[in-house]
Amino acid sequence: MTLTQLEYIVAVDTYRHFATAAEHCYVTQPTLSMQIQKLEQELGVKIFDRSKQPVMATDIGEEIIIQARRILSESSLLQQIVSDRKGLLQGELKLGIIPTLAPYLLPLFIPNFAKKYPSVKLKIVDLTTDVIIEHLKNGRIDAGLLVTPLSDQAIREYPLFYEEMVAYVSKNNPAYRKTYLAPGDLDPTKLWLLEEGHCFRTQIMNLCELKRTATSDNSFEYEAGSIETLRKMVEINNGATVLPELATIDLNAKQQSLIRHFRSPSPMREVSLVIHRDFVKRRLIEVLREEILESLPEKIRKNKAKKVIPV
Repeated sequence: MTLTQLEYIVAVDTYRHFATAAEHCYVTQPTLSMQIQKLEQELGVKIFDRSKQPVMATDIGEEIIIQARRILSESSLLQQIVSDRKGLLQGELKLGIIPTLAPYLLPLFIPNFAKKYPSVKLKIVDLTTDVIIEHLKNGRIDAGLLVTPLSDQAIREYPLFYEEMVAYVSKNNPAYRKTYLAPGDLDPTKLWLLEEGHCFRTQIMNLCELKRTATSDNSFEYEAGSIETLRKMVEINNGATVLPELATIDLNAKQQSLIRHFRSPSPMREVSLVIHRDFVKRRLIEVLREEILESLPEKIRKNKAKKVIPV
């Protein structure tokens, strides 16, 4: 059994395809397949069910792959120890981030991070909260940027900042005429929401205490896949929605005029850097956290956790 063989089975499990896994491992498919077959022969079990498309791990294969990810993680720790001793920062960091954060947070810190730490390879993918947690537990990603608290004992949460939740209302909406809003001022029949699966949708529902039982008087119902779509639906089709603060910093003056703040204490969402409790790349996480905090607008850095809306 070799580390290379373990890397190959992890790659196949990640990409669910032998050719794609081989491409990412920089070997030919026959080479990758042969090494996996040798490992299966040594262990006396089948790790993958090759009759299925995409390729799936067998029951025992899933357990083997989980352990393989742990072994590879511990192996990378040896390299990390040496790099830290030499004063170097290098390696790969696989990061999952929720879609309601990605377009607003990544542009703030990625350029400086890449410039400061050219030997660190950041691999970032947009994922929902549930998928990020699943991937953290099985070792497919190293860390996640998402909204907390989640109260999952398998992960560790490191709160980074709090962003205010604000209303975004059309000029034809009664809420537009108010300076400060109570959550009940937003008519649920005219409130645009994200589609199921987004934690920000849940927070809006919790903030406004919505049950979504009211019958809409719109001629159609639509649940958006992104915050940008929510914003445009308000601008074009009237109604209202709720936006996270980072999504408002680049709005023009006309768009800013559609923002209405909620009465104090302002509702907040807590954004955290999360890792699995057995995570080993501590130094990389430390510098990532530092760069994110330095990149934030001053107002967001000063926000306090007065009224954190549950996920």
